[in-house]
Amino acid sequence: MPSNRIGRINEEIQRELSALIRTVKDPRVHGLVSLTAVETTPDLRYAKVYVSVLDSSDVKEVVKGLKSASGYLRRELGRALSLRYTPELQFVADDSIHQGAHILSMLRDPEVVKPANPANAHINLDAEDEE
Repeated sequence: MPSNRIGRINEEIQRELSALIRTVKDPRVHGLVSLTAVETTPDLRYAKVYVSVLDSSDVKEVVKGLKSASGYLRRELGRALSLRYTPELQFVADDSIHQGAHILSMLRDPEVVKPANPANAHINLDAEDEE
């Protein structure tokens, strides 16, 4: 049976880094910063950390601040986890939440999404059933 070791390590790294980000003293790392995912290479040498920020205009500055604090975060992560190698952290801006909101708004726009069957175009899905 294959184990889910990398998945468990990714979750643990994400949990520990989420707690450590609050201790970063770089002024560029501010606001509501959340880690959406962590992907570790199979040899545990590198970890790609996906970062989402509430204020989307500050994403680049927050990622730069986290990159400058990556040495501190890696050292503290090594103390918290008992792994042979502490992965080198690579921070990447994650805009999947913004993309999901954009797709949802497009799906709700009747000018963008047409009915699959033109014969059903007369059916109004927003009207409540009057039975």
